Amino acid sequence: MKPTTTSFFFITLALLFVIFISHAPFVNSQTDSCSSTPSINGISFDITNFQCSSVWDSHDFILRYKETESQVWSFVLSAPDNNGYIAIGFSRQGLMVGSSAIVGWGGSNRGIKQYYLGAHDSSLVDPDQGNLVVVSDTSSVTTQSSRIYMAFQLNTTQPESKLLYAVGPQGRLPSSPDFRLVQHDTMVSTTINYLSGDLSKNSQPYSRLRRSHGVLNMLGWGVLMPIGVIVARYFKQFDPIWFYAHTSIQSGAFILGLAGVICGLVLKDRIKADVPTHKSLGIVVLVLGGLQVKAFLARPDKASKLRKYWNWYHHGLGRVMIALAVANVFYGIHLGNAGNEWNAGFGVVLALLCIVAIVLEFRKWARK
Repeated sequence: MKPTTTSFFFITLALLFVIFISHAPFVNSQTDSCSSTPSINGISFDITNFQCSSVWDSHDFILRYKETESQVWSFVLSAPDNNGYIAIGFSRQGLMVGSSAIVGWGGSNRGIKQYYLGAHDSSLVDPDQGNLVVVSDTSSVTTQSSRIYMAFQLNTTQPESKLLYAVGPQGRLPSSPDFRLVQHDTMVSTTINYLSGDLSKNSQPYSRLRRSHGVLNMLGWGVLMPIGVIVARYFKQFDPIWFYAHTSIQSGAFILGLAGVICGLVLKDRIKADVPTHKSLGIVVLVLGGLQVKAFLARPDKASKLRKYWNWYHHGLGRVMIALAVANVFYGIHLGNAGNEWNAGFGVVLALLCIVAIVLEFRKWARK
């Protein structure tokens, strides 16, 4: 390999690291303000003198509320109209699962419904179910000045103070006959003081354990493993350095991945998560990784007739393992509501690794 190829490889790795650790959150430019009371058509109750809070700055969510009658609480949630649903959930512990939510959407088939959030799986998010007692004929959704306003009233002595907010994907609105919700794009969990309007953002339970699980698996199975494959395929002219580099990278990747899987199993037990597919894929990847370790320890000599079959086994199993691991990392990002920036960041890293592999593959064939 020429020095220019070596420089290209390591410069690309440095670029991957920078991209991996940096991501910018999305900020919506449309705004509303608590400094005035908007005149909103279609709301069945007077919203004058409502308490107002900016509850989700990055998505410009504004919540107005008031106990308008004895044990009747009125709410108006507004957000930019991005052709997706908006939702507010009422939770005892600040968690999505087990809470009840009011969801509204605009468009030609605008609507508003209560949903019971039985699990992360959208098939277990049931419309017209939940623990909220909604006052009849008071719920409405209207769009005005590029914003969507969702109004409703609850019969309750005191609403839950832990509130969840979510934004649905653009263009994927609930529709008849089942009005099923698709997975939200992003969400936030907050705690509000109804008297003062003070707001605080809830950290996810075991947030450090969640982050460790995701980062360890992403780095181990999704980044270092493919880099180890690239080293083994395209750097063999540097014998035996390529071999030691390959085994070191793959060993480190396996250790990180193993630690990530252990974190995941501990996390599942603590939060009682129902993620059978994610868990099964993780265990399969771990088993395949273990088989690769055993294959390395039992590899036949280069002169052996079995070496050809061992190479097929080692290379094929490794590719299957990496493909399943990458898919499971993306699925884990989805389950953990980590946000589109993590999908994009990991996707860019994989794309750059593919570009590196394609360039090196071309050079390899050119040398032949």
